[in-house]
Amino acid sequence: MNTKNIFLLLALLLSSFLNAQVAKDSELFLALKKHDSLFFEKSFNECDLAFLEKAIHPDLVFYHDQGGVQNKTTFLESVKNNICSNPNQKPIRKVKGDSLAVFPLYENGILYGVFQQGIHEFYLREQGKNDVLTSTARFTHVYLLINNQWILREVLSYDHQ
Repeated sequence: MNTKNIFLLLALLLSSFLNAQVAKDSELFLALKKHDSLFFEKSFNECDLAFLEKAIHPDLVFYHDQGGVQNKTTFLESVKNNICSNPNQKPIRKVKGDSLAVFPLYENGILYGVFQQGIHEFYLREQGKNDVLTSTARFTHVYLLINNQWILREVLSYDHQ
């Protein structure tokens, strides 16, 4: 299956769940919002690559509208070389306002994962200066619930502006 077909399939799947978004005050939404915050603070903003490696699935697939498709190995290398290589000019990721949405995935009535989507903002952090907004993008994450841990399995990062 080529990349276009995968994007189309994921978009169709996501659109079929649009009415199934959990309430923003639900336990599931709040747990995933907290997880997103912790995940990106530690992995992206603080560059804890050991944490990141454990928090993503061995078969991770990352689709980026500007950087192409990456597996776990190439994704980790990309974070190390592009996000974490220069502490004097450090990219920072934040979720935009109230953009986060969570869509549960069930099999036979048992929660096994979620689609999580939203808009993230990227900033450049330099010591002694205010963070500067550099871009925004949409994202869709597929998290699987494995041994009571949310593990990132699929990522779509698109509409970078």
